[in-house]
Amino acid sequence: MSIVPFERNTLAPIAWKNGGGQTREIVRMPADSSLETFEWRASIAEVSADGPFSTFVGVDRIVVLLTGDGVHLRSSDGRIDHRLGDALVPFAFAGESSIAASVIGGASSDFNVMTRRATTRAEARVVVASETLVECSAGVLFAARGRWDVRSVESDSRSFSLESNSGLWWDGERIAWELTPRTAADALIAVRVHRTMDR
Repeated sequence: MSIVPFERNTLAPIAWKNGGGQTREIVRMPADSSLETFEWRASIAEVSADGPFSTFVGVDRIVVLLTGDGVHLRSSDGRIDHRLGDALVPFAFAGESSIAASVIGGASSDFNVMTRRATTRAEARVVVASETLVECSAGVLFAARGRWDVRSVESDSRSFSLESNSGLWWDGERIAWELTPRTAADALIAVRVHRTMDR
């Protein structure tokens, strides 16, 4: 499958699974899957009011605050009591957890990755300096702050310039990436998705 660039403001907003808010879906694989059958999914959610998180049984989640004051996450069983208030710090939790989110200040937005536990897992890191991202068969690169030059490391190398709030995703092809920020203040979210067969 080819590499697919995207821009945050052109992603169509859709309702949360529980109807309590909106998200902009970046990718859902397989492409014809539902919210009950996807292997992996990435999206950007906008949170402006208190309310419950949707539950996803058998799914692992990673959330990264992008903008705003964030939310306080509390699970009904008391195992999760986390203040998601620091931007660009990934937080992982189980999708079946019954979680209530309390808005800390005003509206905020966050980057989300979900993986079906039986078939996939994800690693999400925030990159702030030049590096080479180890190859994997699926993933997302998202310029959370500043501008980034990214180049695939392969014989037919492909290069992209990612403006802030834009990115790319790929699936079905093992790719390593050279990541280069334009300034020292830039930050990029790098997600690597692994399938069971890749381990």
